[in-house]
Amino acid sequence: MQSETKQCQNCYNEFTIEPEDFNFYEKIKVPSPTFCPECRFQRRITFRNERKLFRNVNARTGEKILSIYPLESGSTVYTDEDFRSDVWDPMDYGIDYDFSRPFFGQFAGLMKKVPRPTRNYTVGTLVNSEYSANCDYLKNCYLWFNALRGEDCAYGNGGNQTKNCYDISHCESIERCYGAFWLKNCNRAHFCSQCVDSFEIWFCKDCLGCNNCFGCMNLRNKKYHIFNKPHTKEEYEEKIAGMKLNSWEGIKEAKKLAHGFWLKNPNKYHQGMKNANSTGAYVTNSKNVKYGYLVRESEDCKYVQYFMAPPNKNCYDFTIWGENNQFGYEDMCCGLGTFNLKFSIECWPSVRDSEYCVFCQNCSNIFACAGLKNKSYCIFNKQYAKEEYEALVFKIKKHMDDMPYIDKKGRVYKYGEFIPAEFSFLTYNQSLAYDQFPLSKEQAIESGYTWTDPTPQEYQITIKGENLPHFIEEVKDSILDEIISCTKCKKAFRIIKQELDFLRREKIPLPRYCVDCRHFDRISQRLPSKLWHRKCMKSGCQNEFETSYAPDRPEIVYCESCYAREVA
Repeated sequence: MQSETKQCQNCYNEFTIEPEDFNFYEKIKVPSPTFCPECRFQRRITFRNERKLFRNVNARTGEKILSIYPLESGSTVYTDEDFRSDVWDPMDYGIDYDFSRPFFGQFAGLMKKVPRPTRNYTVGTLVNSEYSANCDYLKNCYLWFNALRGEDCAYGNGGNQTKNCYDISHCESIERCYGAFWLKNCNRAHFCSQCVDSFEIWFCKDCLGCNNCFGCMNLRNKKYHIFNKPHTKEEYEEKIAGMKLNSWEGIKEAKKLAHGFWLKNPNKYHQGMKNANSTGAYVTNSKNVKYGYLVRESEDCKYVQYFMAPPNKNCYDFTIWGENNQFGYEDMCCGLGTFNLKFSIECWPSVRDSEYCVFCQNCSNIFACAGLKNKSYCIFNKQYAKEEYEALVFKIKKHMDDMPYIDKKGRVYKYGEFIPAEFSFLTYNQSLAYDQFPLSKEQAIESGYTWTDPTPQEYQITIKGENLPHFIEEVKDSILDEIISCTKCKKAFRIIKQELDFLRREKIPLPRYCVDCRHFDRISQRLPSKLWHRKCMKSGCQNEFETSYAPDRPEIVYCESCYAREVA
């Protein structure tokens, strides 16, 4: 089969479907996509609220609750305990399919009526972590999102097996880390990025097996280094003390110097380790993963993102989570043993041979269902015999092609398309899409998305961020009673006791930015999910590659072999 070039019906850019792609589509019996990979990713994550909580109401009891869905979304939410209990029956919402209307409009109506969990966690796995969501097995965690097995952590997302960590993103098996991104097996790694098996390091990037290092990059198995230069233990400790990293001015200067030093050192074109035949950014311990992004221990996957809970195999266009997904296509946040799951959202565990489903558990052979548990051969939450189910699904798919849904921008949705973004219960700037594909309000609305303007400030500021004590040792316990204004966006934030205890222990100054500004500052150095074709920047090298470093970025980018010769 030949490659085929198509024009994306969303962004109008051309994209290529390779023979291997056609083979996969044929294997799972779906048509080839009409959106390019980037637009498919963006569409999926408009349905994902990664790290925000809103005030809402339990539709069953009227109780006020915190939810990842805002009240104005019109979604029906139950507490997670109620949702996963037997106090309600999802089959009560069953409806007949209406062949006089397009499929997606009908399915959107069902999604709105059927309850969904308010914070999306496994009941019984959270201890003193009621302000966290999209998570399991947490203890004493606060505003800790998209996380698995964490203890005494706050203000982070994408953390697996973390303890005593604050303000981190996409890290695994770390302890006592702060302001970090994409770490694994690290302890006391502060303001670091892409480091493995390291401890007591500050402002380091792409270091492996290092300890007691500052501002270093590309080091392997080193200690007592500052900006990649060796020092004695006594020299190192004296110089670190002179930097006054316990002060806000000291941290600001250290960040400036470290990031400047990083720009003088080469980056490997692919930010990942221990891969075979894989491309993308932040892909680790994987085989045959193409165009991956934030992926760990996966195999034979393409266009997958945030796949950080292994293993996963034979998946295309799958975003978030894992733990044994196989033959998944165009899914968002599904896991725990899914197989042949397509066009679905938040289905876990063990959902198999199903399509267009949301929040279903332990089901097989269901189509266009919401909230079902332990069911088979259901369509729009109605039970059918096996033969009836198969015949009706065939008819519905044909109807989806004969009477497609057409949105207000003229985009056509037939069978094989993911759910249109306009049916998300989140506005664009409430969703993960805003993190990954930032748009202004005007750009979002022009593109057919919705938007929510920020609510007026509800808190009385008692101290400005710029007036906080400069040294952590100067901070008194009374700071816990203050309402602080962010020096960037002017929003209010507070310091919690466990955070203050951590900062004192690690000798890190109080933050001047709110949680959101710290998050965006942390991920600002993160590469995008897109790839560009480039040449190695090492003089004399002619190697070419696909990389997430855009041609206009300031970093030095080397091919694998040139980079390997540079690392110490």
